[in-house]
Amino acid sequence: MKNRITGRSAFLALLKDEGVTHLFGNPGTTELPIMHALKDHPDLTYVMAMQESLVVAMADGFSRASGKLVACNVHVAPGLGNAMGSLYNASFTGTPLILTAGQQEQGHGLTEPVLYGPLVQMATPLVKWAVEVTRLEDLPRIVRRAAKIATTPPTGPVFISLPGDILNAEAGIELGRSTRVDTRVRPSEDSLKALVARILKAERPVIVVGDEIVKSDALREAADLAETLGCPAWQSSTPYGAHFLSESPSFMGAIARLQKVARDVLAPHDLLIALGGDPLRMSVYSEVDPLPDGLSIVQVGLVDSDLARNYGAEIAVKADVRETLRALVPALKEIGGGALETRARQGLAALAPKNWAAKRKALVEQISRASQTSPIDPDWLALQVVEAMPDNAILVDEGLTSSRQIIGLRAHRDRYAYHALASGGIGWGLPAAVGVSLANPERPVVCYSGDGSSMYSIQSLWTAANHKLPLNFVIVNNGGYRIIKQRLLAFHGDDHYVGMDFIDPPVDFTALARSLGLEAIKVTDPQELKGTLISAFSRLGAKLIEVVVSNSVN
Repeated sequence: MKNRITGRSAFLALLKDEGVTHLFGNPGTTELPIMHALKDHPDLTYVMAMQESLVVAMADGFSRASGKLVACNVHVAPGLGNAMGSLYNASFTGTPLILTAGQQEQGHGLTEPVLYGPLVQMATPLVKWAVEVTRLEDLPRIVRRAAKIATTPPTGPVFISLPGDILNAEAGIELGRSTRVDTRVRPSEDSLKALVARILKAERPVIVVGDEIVKSDALREAADLAETLGCPAWQSSTPYGAHFLSESPSFMGAIARLQKVARDVLAPHDLLIALGGDPLRMSVYSEVDPLPDGLSIVQVGLVDSDLARNYGAEIAVKADVRETLRALVPALKEIGGGALETRARQGLAALAPKNWAAKRKALVEQISRASQTSPIDPDWLALQVVEAMPDNAILVDEGLTSSRQIIGLRAHRDRYAYHALASGGIGWGLPAAVGVSLANPERPVVCYSGDGSSMYSIQSLWTAANHKLPLNFVIVNNGGYRIIKQRLLAFHGDDHYVGMDFIDPPVDFTALARSLGLEAIKVTDPQELKGTLISAFSRLGAKLIEVVVSNSVN
């Protein structure tokens, strides 16, 4: 005989069986059945955030820092509306996330009560699958399918609408079992031979890597390919994670999201090897195309939409990046033989004066000239943050203009040690850092955020304090939206900055942080900077360090 269980308890039991350990949420009336059931599931940690966009961003950060399926629960229609910006971010990064919202009881919704809305229609544009539960008996199948869809590449968020009558009902149901689709597939022998032949034919190949390097845990394998070929490797123009081992002699840095700069970087090459992502996603419009004329592309990845997204590929292989590289590199070595070894050795020697390590040394020397500058130079601040961080620390980066040198200063050494804003929707950094810290309780986390970005989600500080996280927020206070000022000046020649300053009145970030339960420190003297950061990063507890920097636009 089937066990009788309520919908609310079955829902939580199903999440746990799918591997979910934390439920991120902000409760409303329609979510009360779930809150009522939590007392019977003490092994599921509830993480409360003070607004729904933060709920989803925290879950997003947790997943990006762990590679795990996550779940979050928001309020009915207005709450889902609040969450949409963060849901857009999670969709952009392909975060495996189950988002649920309480819905008015079936039948009652027909009367269009306060807070009612068509939740499935609202969520559909930003998720892989959206559904409303209409029978308690269907709940297990829906949650199991949602978890499977979210975690199968191309991974991404899914949405489930949970009517109150379903959550409160009781029935004898089977909970079923979890399924994960194994997508660690290699190319066929024919495809592999074609890849090897095409790559060896190229005289001046270049590698551009994306986020699937992180998702498939292929950092070492990607570096092996580059070093085997003796060719340069770049992060794609959306470098929002640790997509390549910085200290590999082949690593050059990240391609700028500027069409002319990207084109100039790629122009000397005769083959672009794109691994695990769209290599050339741009930002603002330009008449210049980032892909040089005649440059051929071969591409490997599991995300269909990224394969030949904007440019035709001579060879496009839908396969797991790590498994492909584990087969490809030995095949290249075997067929390339001594000639390839010689070419690789010469290529790496030619890259040595201009690779990431060489650029870093020159960059540190350049930035250090501003060590005495007051107000504090933002690049000097970035260097001090990098040098003050413990070796095992994780960096969450939404500094925008103030973190322009971060990738050039801090080495990527493991796939979960660096997370940055991907979609451009600001306000992600603070709540994401909370999720990152919850996913990695043994590692200190530093969130590096601009003042403008932080004000989108400043309530996140309360959750960090509430969970007593080893998390430091470094707020770069330049008194305005510097990136918008830069673009107004660059694109329109206009330095009349309407609505871009926070100086009348100024925002007191230390006072805000203290009001939300954090230790808070303000730094204005460049000579006090490094000592303050080292001290803060070495002590337990959630802290905010506000650093007042130059408000110069350039």
